[in-house]
Amino acid sequence: MDGADRNSPAEPWLHIVLHQPEIPQNTGNIGRTCVALGAKLWLVRPLAFRLDESRLKRAGLDYWDHLNWEAVDSWTELADKIAGRLWLFTKSANTDFGTIQFQRGDAFVFGGETKGLPQTLLAAHSDSAIAIPMKGPVRSLNLASCVAVAGYEALRQCRDSPN
Repeated sequence: MDGADRNSPAEPWLHIVLHQPEIPQNTGNIGRTCVALGAKLWLVRPLAFRLDESRLKRAGLDYWDHLNWEAVDSWTELADKIAGRLWLFTKSANTDFGTIQFQRGDAFVFGGETKGLPQTLLAAHSDSAIAIPMKGPVRSLNLASCVAVAGYEALRQCRDSPN
């Protein structure tokens, strides 16, 4: 079951991709952030939860009905549908996401909460692997927090961009 806001543009300015997400509450929160940003949410199966799960809907509040989203069965299917640049977020990347000039049509790809992105995917797209910097003993940030940080940086840049 896929959904789309009837008022959304045909080509979203930003794509948020969750590759095999595991926690419905995070996905619900990310959906709410996507509505606030005007971004499209993509879910790459398999998912660790059902799309009609109440925890997903509760976290997304009543905004889920306004979300432009699509679930796809594989990475290949996703790649065929997104024309923009792919940016893979991973804590193991050497490139700080703050050094990237984002553009309209970009896609931000995030892995599942406990597994991250598959090594095969990271190896195939090593030139577009980026990280959100973290200091101290913190090993990782919450997935929903990462999406919000990255999404709002892209919004800031694209609003300031002459394009």
